[in-house]
Amino acid sequence: MNVTVLVGGVGGARFLQGVQNALGIAGGESLEKYEGPHRITAVVNVGDDVWMHGLRICPDLDTCMYTLGGGIDTERGWGHAGETWNAKEELAAYGAKPDWFGLGDRDIATHLIRSQMLRTGYPLSAITEALCNRWNPGVALLPVSDDRSETHVVITDPEDGEQKAIHFQEWWVRHRAQVETHSFAHVGAEQAKPAPGVVEAIDGADIVLIAPSNPVVSVGAILAVPGIRGALRTTAAKVVGLSPVIGGKPLRGMADECLEVIGVETTSEAIGRHYGARSINGILDGWLVDEGDTADIDGVDVRSIPLLMTSPEETAKMVRTAFEIAGVEL
Repeated sequence: MNVTVLVGGVGGARFLQGVQNALGIAGGESLEKYEGPHRITAVVNVGDDVWMHGLRICPDLDTCMYTLGGGIDTERGWGHAGETWNAKEELAAYGAKPDWFGLGDRDIATHLIRSQMLRTGYPLSAITEALCNRWNPGVALLPVSDDRSETHVVITDPEDGEQKAIHFQEWWVRHRAQVETHSFAHVGAEQAKPAPGVVEAIDGADIVLIAPSNPVVSVGAILAVPGIRGALRTTAAKVVGLSPVIGGKPLRGMADECLEVIGVETTSEAIGRHYGARSINGILDGWLVDEGDTADIDGVDVRSIPLLMTSPEETAKMVRTAFEIAGVEL
């Protein structure tokens, strides 16, 4: 089975572990040595990517790579395990800005390799493949685009009251989304193209899954790249999404703040309608909502099941329900 998953962030990485569990693919397994019948391709958000201290940082790609390769800090859910912070302390001693974003010493090694390769002309997709040779995530990780497609946020500056656009990372990490926010912009997206293999992974899938990632700045940033929404509309595979809302609120992150900015309620039904049915110009064939929740979305097969990702085994149950909706069998 060929499974393609649109993912972003910590929740997306954990969801990929459940897809692996459902298909019997072990994390830390080399794709070159894997001889099983299944393949997972993750199309990963790059809207969070940013240059900082001369380094190109790709948070969602790295979170997926570390999580699936066994190198994630499990307590934080992001960053390298066994991290130290000497470089961060030295940067602070120099008064280097920005000072609100922490780079761990081990994590810096990943950013150094990526930045060096970018400067010598390698595309992000090729660099990601090279980095994955160190981690063997067992999943083909593809940035949605090799081109710049960064999420920026229009806010009212709390210091001078003027409207300004800041990078998503500053809004998310420095301000914790607690500033007056007007809109999101995907800078560079209009000129971006899908990275090599991305459209093919969607076209050639037996099922496409939309992970329970942030609908606005993770999945939304992926859909902002021209060609992605069209590929989802035309693929022969069923597209099944999972709601990020449990008990009336997102389990992680600040999806509710993001949804409020674009005028979408923080409910499974509202998010499902925001994505829309493929039969009426949207992207969904199926939509999984948490047990006890409901959603009435014309043209979409809605199922209510437990959606709390307490373990890869529990997440695999969600994945199998998505397979049922799509009519695919292992």
